[in-house]
Amino acid sequence: MGLFDAIRGEFIDIVEWTDDSRDTIVWRFPRHDNEIKMGAKLVVRESQTAVFVNEGQIADVYTPGTYTLQTQNMPILSTLKGWKYGFDSPFKAEVYFVTTRQFTDMKWGTANPVIVRDAEFGMVRLRAFGSFAAKVVDPPALLRELAGTDPQFRTEEVQEYLRQLIVGRLSNALATSGVPMLDLATQQDAIGARLAVVLSQELASVGISVPKFVIENISLPPEVEQAIDTRSRMGIAGNLDQFTQFQAANAIGEAARNPGGAGEGVGLGIGMAMGQRIAAGLTPQAPAAPATAGPAAAAPAAPAPAPTAATPPPLPQPAQWFVGIGGAQQGPYDAAALSGLVGAGTLTRETLVWKDGMAGWLPAAQVPEVGGLFGAAPPPLPPQA
Repeated sequence: MGLFDAIRGEFIDIVEWTDDSRDTIVWRFPRHDNEIKMGAKLVVRESQTAVFVNEGQIADVYTPGTYTLQTQNMPILSTLKGWKYGFDSPFKAEVYFVTTRQFTDMKWGTANPVIVRDAEFGMVRLRAFGSFAAKVVDPPALLRELAGTDPQFRTEEVQEYLRQLIVGRLSNALATSGVPMLDLATQQDAIGARLAVVLSQELASVGISVPKFVIENISLPPEVEQAIDTRSRMGIAGNLDQFTQFQAANAIGEAARNPGGAGEGVGLGIGMAMGQRIAAGLTPQAPAAPATAGPAAAAPAAPAPAPTAATPPPLPQPAQWFVGIGGAQQGPYDAAALSGLVGAGTLTRETLVWKDGMAGWLPAAQVPEVGGLFGAAPPPLPPQA
């Protein structure tokens, strides 16, 4: 029996591959010195393609199905070997099985930031990461360009090449997308779809396509994120004048809870200003003359009595102040609003202020009309015995 087993072992009668891995792209059938028997069965399962190679030259390609290997269904191999007529003897050939399913567990990311030009923020450094799917669409091209004679060609051998290609195309895709940086999150799917098409065209020469490209996240530098947070807070604040009045009202409560010192001065100033506004709102308006009807309405109106006293001039308008906060000009504010800013801690002694008639901006502490809002600072304690 040992002799017959050895004889049978010299000829291969079934050529197939049962893939027990999740990362093998190309697998070479282990023929070694055995010969394939003419009439052997070739089993090509779904998501596989079998490629016959004769003396380093690609011959016949088989799609999924079961084949009986004969000269009739091996036209290219028969021509390469010079089989002009039927041939029944065993033959030698290398058989490569190529996986044609999608490999969906492939990741990509930018090791270094990608610099793009944004219309609102200027030059910005972006980082991005995501995943993509790769699929073999031309097995002979893959064997010629990438796999070669590798008996087991895995995804890890091609993934770095694909990642470098993706990063190289990503910067151009972001720069030419025309999408503002703040809207990139809403356009990630569209950018990914365009990149999938571009990458598939680029990889066509090696027999690979990218049917799916996913951008999971695009991150910004910390300083840009801080600028966006600042702008968001300003948007939430809305009308700065109303926001200042709100802070002034809070400052009154703080002054009431902290009597003494500057708190009393701030509370007094704000209280007087609020009182003036309330009094102005309560000032009665001159009643309108009642309308008359009937015959009496046709009678001429009596002449108005001559004024007995001179009309007083209009009250002087309060000074309007401008404040430099965070490198930006804000205002105008009246004295009450300035008191509110002092109470809220927004206006300090070093804050620059200006009003009409001043030659230039000065720190608040150097302007008597504003410096009085901070209250008197106590002198230092005398040395202790």
